[in-house]
Amino acid sequence: MNAPLPAWLDRVFCEDALSGMARLPDGAIDLIVADPPYGLGKDYGNDSDKMADKHGVDVYLDWMAQWIDVALPKLAPTGSLYICLTWRYAPEIFVMLKQRMTMINEIIWDRRVPSMGGSTRSYTSVHDTIGLFAKQKGYYFDVDAVRIPYDAETKKARSRSIFVGAKWLEIGYNPKDLWSVSRLHREHPEREDHPTQKPLEIIERMVKASCPPGGVVLDPFMGSGTTAVAALRNSRHFVGFELNPDYCAQIEQRLVRETPVLASPLLDDIVK
Repeated sequence: MNAPLPAWLDRVFCEDALSGMARLPDGAIDLIVADPPYGLGKDYGNDSDKMADKHGVDVYLDWMAQWIDVALPKLAPTGSLYICLTWRYAPEIFVMLKQRMTMINEIIWDRRVPSMGGSTRSYTSVHDTIGLFAKQKGYYFDVDAVRIPYDAETKKARSRSIFVGAKWLEIGYNPKDLWSVSRLHREHPEREDHPTQKPLEIIERMVKASCPPGGVVLDPFMGSGTTAVAALRNSRHFVGFELNPDYCAQIEQRLVRETPVLASPLLDDIVK
């Protein structure tokens, strides 16, 4: 007989991540997908992204260190962390994480921003920086789950006898550290009412590669709920936290659309 699932599993809690994560048991999480406020002054219905402007960069970086120190003990020994950042603060935060974990990759997300417009006093920023960190050397990583199929032309060009039956030709190539995925425009069917929503394609790649089937993904800053959707679609569990009640309501609606049988995908009270 299977044991009942923990009460916190497959839930998004409408509360601050620091207090929420403190209740999770240590070692229970396989993957952390973190998309924290970038410190650029975005409006998330609160001042969470205005720390650097209002109180200085040191305050923002101190807050980053606080939630990282709460989150990392929750990882299983084979666990890992993806963290989405801007180039402005990625160097400092990468150094911070290198003191706690092993850095595996710096991934550049090319947002495919249109060529018109942009800054006239600097080169226009068209990418986000994503860091992949592991708790230890034996971290979980399934490259076969995220291979990219070769197109017909490439397969035809590799049709010589020495390539026949080659596994790599049939299952595709492993993703590189430059991810060219379009940002979600206002007309995009995937788009929710959130200013910095990440494409599902990006989060699904993280989940499939770095969380085993049936494992648990933690998102401390759930935003529009993309991490929860990616977990559900790929037979993983999730837990997350979101400070803005309006976003929490959006997440609930999104999860109900994704899995109508999930009667109560969002708890806005605190599980003791």
